Amino acid sequence: MELLTAAEMRAIEQVAIKSGAVTGLELMERAGRGVVEAIFEEWPKLSTGPHRAVVLCGPGNNGGDGYVVARLLKDRGWDVEIAHFGDPDKLPPDARANYERLIQSGTTPFPFSFRTGGAIFDSESDVIVDALFGTGLTRGLPDDLGKSVQIFDNYRTIDPAARAPGIVAVDIASGISSDTGAVVPNGPHQDAFYADLTVTFHRRKIGHTCGAGLERSGHVVVKDIGL
Repeated sequence: MELLTAAEMRAIEQVAIKSGAVTGLELMERAGRGVVEAIFEEWPKLSTGPHRAVVLCGPGNNGGDGYVVARLLKDRGWDVEIAHFGDPDKLPPDARANYERLIQSGTTPFPFSFRTGGAIFDSESDVIVDALFGTGLTRGLPDDLGKSVQIFDNYRTIDPAARAPGIVAVDIASGISSDTGAVVPNGPHQDAFYADLTVTFHRRKIGHTCGAGLERSGHVVVKDIGL
């Protein structure tokens, strides 16, 4: 099995983009489509009829993938709420383009906070999509987000029957180092998502196979995005 570091994956993407074989926007669209495909493969009952999802989008290109996922689910008639973490005006260009596509369609993402986080994790959704930080995470989860994730993870651990909504991580569960599989610390906090399904692209990352990443990735699916 070929495993990649975050830097190796970025280099592969940049080579493809600089060669003119693909644009960053096209890669983002393919990644979002791969996530939606994987959701329906994992839970076939969700492929029929409209359902409900919450998509958490971060400040980088992982968030851009999330905006694509949200748009594609909405196109299928789903009720989708989108929470953004960070300032949308500071998004990278491709992620910003997909954020604006949602705005133009009449959907306005709302800012994530500890208060809204509680409502998100208590919501009656079929899936929560974690498109917050992905493989580029170098610092631990910010405080409000970390506390919300910890409460939600504790709730699901205490009550195993309460497995819905399913948690879908885009690339890797936020809070996990894609190079080591360890939970990235943030001061005294050690928080990361527990995903039921992780959808990564091109190749698995080292962090899916060791440390906390092995436990918290759930079922790992690799989607081809044409690299």
